[in-house]
Amino acid sequence: MPTWAYNLPSFALAVVMIGTIELVAIAGLVITRWLIAPRLHFHEGVNEAISGTVQAIGVFYGITVGLISVGVWNTYDVSSDLVSKEAASIGVLYRDVGGYPESVRPALQAKLREYTVSIIDQVWPAQIQGKPINVGRPILDDFQKHLYSFEPANPSQTALHSETLRAYNTLIEARRLRMDAVENSLSSVMWSVIWIGAAISIGVAYLYKIEDLKLHMILISLMAGFLGLLLFMITINDRPFFGYASISSEPYKLVLRTAID
Repeated sequence: MPTWAYNLPSFALAVVMIGTIELVAIAGLVITRWLIAPRLHFHEGVNEAISGTVQAIGVFYGITVGLISVGVWNTYDVSSDLVSKEAASIGVLYRDVGGYPESVRPALQAKLREYTVSIIDQVWPAQIQGKPINVGRPILDDFQKHLYSFEPANPSQTALHSETLRAYNTLIEARRLRMDAVENSLSSVMWSVIWIGAAISIGVAYLYKIEDLKLHMILISLMAGFLGLLLFMITINDRPFFGYASISSEPYKLVLRTAID
């Protein structure tokens, strides 16, 4: 899909996609009936043969698009879970470092707050524009330097330090997975299969022998509209961190309001 499509509001994208597919489908029907159909020799029962072909193509295409739809929705859902997991990890880690001595606690908490703010104010806007940045790494490197330099003075501090290290590793893992998921999207090959399959599915229906052009146009419009809805659903979930309908940074804002401030 072109990049600009992901930057449209959901309703506008639906109107553009469905409207364009409808117009192209109707134009194809008119051209087919005008230029191609007169050169074909229709006989009695031809509609039954065409119906069988339409049904066969429809079944295979429907299965293909259905599997792709499930796949992109699962990707979107998993990506949303990764965001929630990273935000929750920040809150847990902030709570753990709150038990550290005054000599190191303010620096650790300040770095976690700085990291959270950088995600909200810098990382997320960049991701939405398709320009992911890595401003969080230096902040976490500084946090790690302070954390690793702490030496527990008693068993309770040792236990707390071990738990904090575990929480920090969880945060790093969630961050790494979230950054990997930023580039997730359908390949150009998959999009080619989707669009070519849609064209074939609608194109076969042009061959129906229907005398009334208006009736034929209604049938084609219904098919095109349904395909447009499916393609819109795939598009809206295809790139979870990019564009207008991307995953929100609200989990980080919630942690900033409730666990850090």
